[in-house]
Amino acid sequence: MTAVGTGRAASVRRVMAGLALLIAALTAVAVLSMASPPGDGARAAETAQSAPPPPVTVSPPLRKEIVEWDEFTGQFQAVDFVEIRARVSGYLDSIAFQDGQLVKQGDPLFVIDPRPFEAALASARAEQQQAEAKLDLSNRQLARAAELRRSDNVAASVFDERQQQVRVDAAGVEVAKAAVRTAELNANFTRIAAPIAGRISRREVSVGNLIVGGDTGTTTLLTTIVSLDPIYFTFDMSESDYLAYQRAAARGALKSQRDGGVAVEGRLFDEQSWTLKGTLNFIDNQVSPGAGTIRARAVFPNPSLLLTPGQFGRLRLPGSDRYTATLIPDQAVVSDQANKIVLTVGNDGTVVPKPVRLGPIEDGLRVVRSGLEETDKVIINGLVRARPGAKVTPQDGRIEPPKPPAG
Repeated sequence: MTAVGTGRAASVRRVMAGLALLIAALTAVAVLSMASPPGDGARAAETAQSAPPPPVTVSPPLRKEIVEWDEFTGQFQAVDFVEIRARVSGYLDSIAFQDGQLVKQGDPLFVIDPRPFEAALASARAEQQQAEAKLDLSNRQLARAAELRRSDNVAASVFDERQQQVRVDAAGVEVAKAAVRTAELNANFTRIAAPIAGRISRREVSVGNLIVGGDTGTTTLLTTIVSLDPIYFTFDMSESDYLAYQRAAARGALKSQRDGGVAVEGRLFDEQSWTLKGTLNFIDNQVSPGAGTIRARAVFPNPSLLLTPGQFGRLRLPGSDRYTATLIPDQAVVSDQANKIVLTVGNDGTVVPKPVRLGPIEDGLRVVRSGLEETDKVIINGLVRARPGAKVTPQDGRIEPPKPPAG
């Protein structure tokens, strides 16, 4: 047989094998079609239609008395801050504190070598004694001149000279007394004590250094002291917030912030609850033209000395009086473009969307200013299964403020 004949035979065999596979596949499909009872698709559709509506958890809005708070970030500052500088120049003789310790008012801090000032004080006192002795002599001479003047045994000019000499010597005594007081002050200034109570910083100079004192701008900085209890909290509020507070105070809805006594609360950044209780005690006299903010300040007690000047923290200021508010979980609010909507369930189980006007979050729940009634059943769980106009199976739930995390 030729090669051409052999190729034709192979092609015929391949075609026959493909036809056999096709016939087997058609047979399997026919068997499966005969095994499926008629009407299964219709029954599946009926089952889907007869299934109960999806369950959702609903609850009426929580009604609770609250105070709306506005939060600000700020920084703690010392009520009193003092730079310790010497009033007299001299060599530093001793240091009487440890860096960073707490000091009381009047505690000794530094001693400048007092010997030169003690010598100056002794010299001033001697000069005072000399001036007093000179005045005493002048008084005696004036008394003699007065007696001789009565008998006209001394000229009037001599008597006048004696009187003027007494006045000059009396002024000299006063100058000497002033020099003594100055020398005493300088001697006392060699011992530097803490002017306030608080925490002292590190020493800026060591023993043996020359200290430049006086009232000029080149005096030597020795250390600093900051007071700790009470402590200030300084923050900036926007012009719009400040204006809102002023409007509310004018209406009588809020206590005026400039009158003092407005209660505030604060916390550090590692705290979840507002543990600090203080009062607002200062608002600046002008709005910053560059930043559009106004500086305000609160004061907090700090008996444990936990708060340190320079720390950052958070403060909240009451933005309303206490009133009964409508509260829902924030996750129960959905957005429809620029609108906020809350899904509710009607008496027939139909999902009814309601546009709402929201307020701030208080106690972990969102304040609803308008749009909800006390009797509305708000969907608080299962929102993904609810569609406006569709049927749902409402299950009763309860809205509660979230519990703070442990610790």
